[in-house]
Amino acid sequence: MTRRLPPLNAVRAFEASARHASFTRAAQELFVTQGAVSRHVAALEKWLGIKLFTRTQRGIELTPKGSVYFRTLRGALDQIDYGTRQLQQTPDENTLRLKLPPTFAIRWLVPRLARFLAADRQIDVQITTSHQPVDFDREDVDACIHSGAAPPPDAVSRRLFGEILLPVCSPALLGRGPPLAQPADLAQHVLLCSLHRPQDWPTWLAAARISDIDGNSGLKFENSALSYQAAIEGVGVVVAQRAFIEDDLRAGRLVAPFALRAPTTGSYYLAYRAQRQKPARVDRFEDWILREVTGLEEASVAPGMA
Repeated sequence: MTRRLPPLNAVRAFEASARHASFTRAAQELFVTQGAVSRHVAALEKWLGIKLFTRTQRGIELTPKGSVYFRTLRGALDQIDYGTRQLQQTPDENTLRLKLPPTFAIRWLVPRLARFLAADRQIDVQITTSHQPVDFDREDVDACIHSGAAPPPDAVSRRLFGEILLPVCSPALLGRGPPLAQPADLAQHVLLCSLHRPQDWPTWLAAARISDIDGNSGLKFENSALSYQAAIEGVGVVVAQRAFIEDDLRAGRLVAPFALRAPTTGSYYLAYRAQRQKPARVDRFEDWILREVTGLEEASVAPGMA
């Protein structure tokens, strides 16, 4: 079937103009004149038979049909850009590229990374952190860690461990602040949590049968790692995921004033591309991380750790 494609220079001019909401900035990006961009867009509108922009005194605005067309073209051009970069890159079989949630990277993987590197000295590791889901079709990523039951599209997921919540604080806070003898005493303390996990305090408080404390009050941080550090510094009490504060409990930087642990429905998963042969570096990382998590959940609910 013969493709019915518009003039590609006009497509580039339109996409850049829509992205910047400006012919002038689009011209600067494309290294042409503002007039050339305007003519390309006008030619595309004539070819399509529709108006893509509304010209106003303040500049240009996409029409409803222009907005739909922009989203379609932007996705297609992103794909072309990604495919071109992939083609031009020389694959490095010894570089493992991981995308992780920030707290998982800071509080769980990095403290264990030396063991992986000691076991496999030929692999270099590149880590990026983000709360956004991975897109294996557009990102230069070998594997990711994600939470929740839904894996990335066209990916294989291996469950690592579930989430177990408990309040923790610094020993100094227990010594100088109001008492924390029972869950109701949390009403007298500053509650800490992550903006990305608004249900953690309500989940634990519901498990403790506490209904008169607002779990969404207190201080909120961009990620859980920051809220854990605030707790270590004595700012307040944080509801933590047990897997991420194990070392702090053992070292005495944090203490758990209550015995109650509340599991959630969430879990952490390792994911990698499903439609390609798994690289040896991903296979070795998968074997290692599955060994690391063996017995983790059993240890997390072990008695005597309050």
